[in-house]
Amino acid sequence: MTIDAAPPEAAPPPPAIDPAEPSTFRKALRQKRFTVGLGITLLLVAFVIIAPYLSPYGENEVAGPPFSKSVGLLGTDYLGQDVWSRVMHGGQEILLIAVLGTVLGMVLGIAIGVVAAYGGGWWDEVLMRFNDVVLSFPQILLALVVLTAIERPSAWILIVLVGVSHAPRVARLARGVALGIVSRDFVIAAEALGEKRTRVILAEVLPNMNAPLLAEAGLRLTYSIGLVGALGFLGFSTDPGAANWGLMIQENRLGLATQPWAVLAPVLVIAIFAVGTNLMADGIAQVADRGDN
Repeated sequence: MTIDAAPPEAAPPPPAIDPAEPSTFRKALRQKRFTVGLGITLLLVAFVIIAPYLSPYGENEVAGPPFSKSVGLLGTDYLGQDVWSRVMHGGQEILLIAVLGTVLGMVLGIAIGVVAAYGGGWWDEVLMRFNDVVLSFPQILLALVVLTAIERPSAWILIVLVGVSHAPRVARLARGVALGIVSRDFVIAAEALGEKRTRVILAEVLPNMNAPLLAEAGLRLTYSIGLVGALGFLGFSTDPGAANWGLMIQENRLGLATQPWAVLAPVLVIAIFAVGTNLMADGIAQVADRGDN
C-alpha cells in the first residue's frame, strides 16, 4: 500500500501593499520644517514670477541720484536705479538656472550612482573613480575654470556647469542608497522573472530611493542658489546689464556704508530663498531618517 505524500504547504502570499500608504511628500507635509520651507519657497517663486510686472520703475530706469536713500522704498543704486525695482526684476535668472541645474545634476548623479551600484564590478570601479576625480574639484573652481574661457556665458552653459558640479555628490549618495536595495529579494525576484535591467531599475530600485533623493534635491537646490549668486557676484551672468541679485551685490559693494540697502536687499532675498529650500530638505530628511510614523 502506498502512502500519499502530504501536499506541500502553500507559500504565504506576499504582503499586500496598502494603497492608503501616504507618499513621501505627504509624509513631509507633517513636518513643520518642511511646510515652513515650502511656504517660503513658493512665496519667493511667486514673487520672482509676478514682481517684474508690478515694479514701480523699469529694470534699468534711472529714478534719482546714485546711492540716494530718499528715492523709492529702498533707495537707489550706484547708477541711480531704483533698488526695489531691481530686486523685483533680478530673481528670474537665478531661479531658472538654479532649478534647471539642480534637475540636471540630480538626473546625471542618480543615473551614475544607480548604474554603478546595480552593475557592480568594473562598471562600479570606472564610474566611481571618474566620479571621484570630478568630485575633487570645488564647485566654484570648476565653474570658474570654464567660464574664464567664455566671453559671455549663456544660460544653458551656466545650467550645465551647475548640473555637472552637483552630479558627483548626488552619484555618491545614490550609489550608497542603491547598494542597500539591489540585493533585496524583490529585485532578485524581478530579475528571476526575466525583467529587463532598465525596468528593474525604474520599477523596483528608484521608487525605494525617493525619500533620500528628495532630501538631496532640496539640499542641491540650496547650493545652486548660492552658486549662481556667487557667479553673478563675480560678474558671470547672461546679461551684464540686466538685474541680477548676485551682480547687484558686486555693483553696489563700494557704497555699502552710504546706501546699505543696495547690497543688503539682494543678500537678504538670496538668504531667505536658501533658508526656504534648506528647511524643505531638512523636513524630507527627517522623513527619510525616521520613516515617519
